Amino acid sequence: MEKSFYNLISDRRSTRKFKDTPLTPDQVRYLLSAGLRAPSSRNRHSVQYVVVEDKEKLKALSLVREHGSKFLEHAPLGIVVLGDPITSNHWMEDASIAATFIQLQAEALGLGSCWCQIIDTLTVNGQESAEYVRLQFDIPLQLEVLCIIAVGHKDEDKEPVPEEELLWERVHLDHYHLPTSEE
Repeated sequence: MEKSFYNLISDRRSTRKFKDTPLTPDQVRYLLSAGLRAPSSRNRHSVQYVVVEDKEKLKALSLVREHGSKFLEHAPLGIVVLGDPITSNHWMEDASIAATFIQLQAEALGLGSCWCQIIDTLTVNGQESAEYVRLQFDIPLQLEVLCIIAVGHKDEDKEPVPEEELLWERVHLDHYHLPTSEE
């Protein structure tokens, strides 16, 4: 039975532990199709992808950040999300939406995913993370590296965030309401 969109977004949590089970070609195709179907500014389609299944390359990607990228080593799939600023000055928004579509499609397929931010991050050696990724895959200089989405079969169970823990105080009606010290 398919999940409603509300259940899909409620159930989706970042997954950093994956089973050692490869994805099927159909699963990979669904993920990429979701990214390719994402809306883009002025229909420019400024987003491109590098699909990584090779274990050694995933291990190398796990070193892309000083902290917060180790989970890539054990993911069966990594999707490097790229944007082309020459095609669209809204490449970052386009790439972010596409990456989110991929993560939602992963959840719809019963898979887990986690976003690994690349922009404005450094490797443990102080190298720009985007440059590190660019060198790993011979990515042309005109393309920007937004993130890497790790995808795989979940090897951890996470409950949805309870409704009572949602930060409703961050929603403002008709004007911005500055919280008082009593709130």
